[in-house]
Amino acid sequence: MADAANLNAEKATEEFRAKFKRVRDEVGKAIVGHDQVIEGVLTCLFVGGHVLLEGVPGLGKTYLIRTLSEALSLSFGRIQFTPDLMPADIIGTNMLREDPKTGAKSFEFQKGPLFAQMVLADEINRATPKTQSAMLEAMQEHAITAGTQRYKLEEPFFVMATQNPIEQEGTYPLPEAQLDRFFYKLVVEYSSKDELKTILDRTTAGHQPKIEPCMTGQEILGAQNLVRQVVMAPHVQDYAIRMVMATHPNGPYAVEDTNTYVRWGSSPRGAQSVTLGAKLLSLLDGRFNASFEDVQRAYLPSLRHRVLLNFEGEAEGISTDDVLKEIINKTPTLAEVAA
Repeated sequence: MADAANLNAEKATEEFRAKFKRVRDEVGKAIVGHDQVIEGVLTCLFVGGHVLLEGVPGLGKTYLIRTLSEALSLSFGRIQFTPDLMPADIIGTNMLREDPKTGAKSFEFQKGPLFAQMVLADEINRATPKTQSAMLEAMQEHAITAGTQRYKLEEPFFVMATQNPIEQEGTYPLPEAQLDRFFYKLVVEYSSKDELKTILDRTTAGHQPKIEPCMTGQEILGAQNLVRQVVMAPHVQDYAIRMVMATHPNGPYAVEDTNTYVRWGSSPRGAQSVTLGAKLLSLLDGRFNASFEDVQRAYLPSLRHRVLLNFEGEAEGISTDDVLKEIINKTPTLAEVAA
């Protein structure tokens, strides 16, 4: 029985890796570089989470998401966030309809762009907090309430948001409650010289990549279920828990930088994100059990938006990544504790 279970797990792992690679290759037809960002976006898709991409305009964030939507057989909705955008523009609104035959009038709910399986929330931090908060219920519960009516969203439901750095003029920082709904926050950096040359060769010479759909919604839901079946041994889970608790100031596992620079640490959603991210990374490595290294790799994108610095941290120019890297360096694994 154990041998049969191992064979099934091995087969499922290989099938998942093949599907992941196929989607990755399709996206790679259009997107140059940004390998870690693409892997992070696909990770969020296959664990059932949402992703937030941060970077200055023009780095290909929107193009990446549109390309991914072409590689998947899912309905797609795009929302361009602006300061004058209202919640009804996202969710939808009741419209007065008149029957052309009888002349009878009635209200009919007109669904907004949030009623899609894959939603691009472009420049989300350019909208006001009131409009930003309209995303909360959909992201957490995969449902939308309009008036007294509640609508379930079609699965899989995946929000991919982009934001400009908060230092830029005309931006509204996302509230902590909404940031916590994002599984990963990924930072999109500038392209290298070689990558920029490839981008120019592709985009200024009439190159039009043809993206082929390669996964259905049911296949994505199956992959999300597989990730949750990956084994995480108790000592690895304990390590992940201690790593998350190390972000809590004055807590039992806090490091010096946490106590000095952090105002609020991660919520339990951060622990869920680290755990599921580590499980998916183990599948990509051909294993059906998560390791300490998987936890470490999932740690930064899972928690960089869930840890808030205090005034001293901001004044010193410390970033949340700096604090999290210090936690990784100073939090021992269980084996090291035993030693």
